[in-house]
Amino acid sequence: MAYRRFVEDDDMFYEVDDQPSTRPWMDAKETAKVLAWNRQELISNELSRLAADEYLEDIMLHLRHMEDETLADANLIDLQREIQWFMRPYLIDFLIEAHACFSLLPETLFLAVNLLDRYCSKRVVYKQHYQLVGCAALLIAAKYGDKKDRVPQIYELNNMCCGLYDPGMFTQMEMHVLNTLDWVIGHPTVDFFTQLLVAIERDDTEVEHMAAYISEIALYHRDFVSTKPSIMARSSLALARAILGRPEITDGEWGHVENLTLLTLSQHLHQPSVSLAKKYSSPQFSRVTHKLADFMTQQAAIARRAGPQTAPQPISPPQENAGVYSTPHGKGGAAVKGFDGYMTPPITPDGTCFDDNGAGREYGVPARCPTTPTPMGHSQARYTMTMEYQ
Repeated sequence: MAYRRFVEDDDMFYEVDDQPSTRPWMDAKETAKVLAWNRQELISNELSRLAADEYLEDIMLHLRHMEDETLADANLIDLQREIQWFMRPYLIDFLIEAHACFSLLPETLFLAVNLLDRYCSKRVVYKQHYQLVGCAALLIAAKYGDKKDRVPQIYELNNMCCGLYDPGMFTQMEMHVLNTLDWVIGHPTVDFFTQLLVAIERDDTEVEHMAAYISEIALYHRDFVSTKPSIMARSSLALARAILGRPEITDGEWGHVENLTLLTLSQHLHQPSVSLAKKYSSPQFSRVTHKLADFMTQQAAIARRAGPQTAPQPISPPQENAGVYSTPHGKGGAAVKGFDGYMTPPITPDGTCFDDNGAGREYGVPARCPTTPTPMGHSQARYTMTMEYQ
């Protein structure tokens, strides 16, 4: 068995072998032990490889089953009265920044968003608690797969939320999310399938980073909430190769779902989130933000040269999904039935402490603290991310 550890260097983690090697000062007995250890490691690695080959099909079937069982339903999230799709980018921005702040693993972010979406498809959520559910999902995802010393502390998340919630509410919401999901946390994420495909198809690091960037752009949009991670990973890699000018890879037959996912992904690349673009503009991620921006500029120039008939038009949601971007807005925080009879958890306030005119006043929230965005008026198309507490 190989013993490995992770070494941190400039916010990057490198996996190294902690395997003993012979030294000139070793005596014959110690040298024999090291050689025997090396032989055992080679044998165990070969046995692991043979076992993996033998059970690979069963492993993949299990992953496909988990993928189907833990997929969120965007149509059920449409039924939310207070949670609207225009709020989602603000929360995803918050989760991405928190994820980067705590240096969590890539799969932790995708798992946290999956837990968030699954919860919102089962329970009614008030807009005041949307960020709280996101924090609870991030906590659960970090505890599930990340290093213990990197799991966010509640006081740290509370500070990032500007003290909007009582610290005990984080623990209560975390337990409520787990109970709602029947403690089913495991989910094969987009990052998992991307790593698998990259290893099989031997893509370079730049393609891997571009695919990760595209996959995280997809987190912001309703169109991909119910898309299987394996399809998302495959489509992101294909699009990344096209953007970077890499040759296409024939990795099996493409169906209608894959083609539609690829097309929809390409329509959401023109204006990524500022926070996400900043994250992927660093050398750590091959500066793929700039490469995607250059590609989009080239495509726009080609379209302009082709003539006004083919000039690019502002991208709008597909017609069949036009209604989901204007989910009805609830009044007075009233709960609604329809999620298997579940209501908003009683452990969270229902408007007495968190109302539009005095949000969070019981918890001493400082003025002008950012909260989940709220429409300024039905006749206005612009929304603000902050509210001024009166």
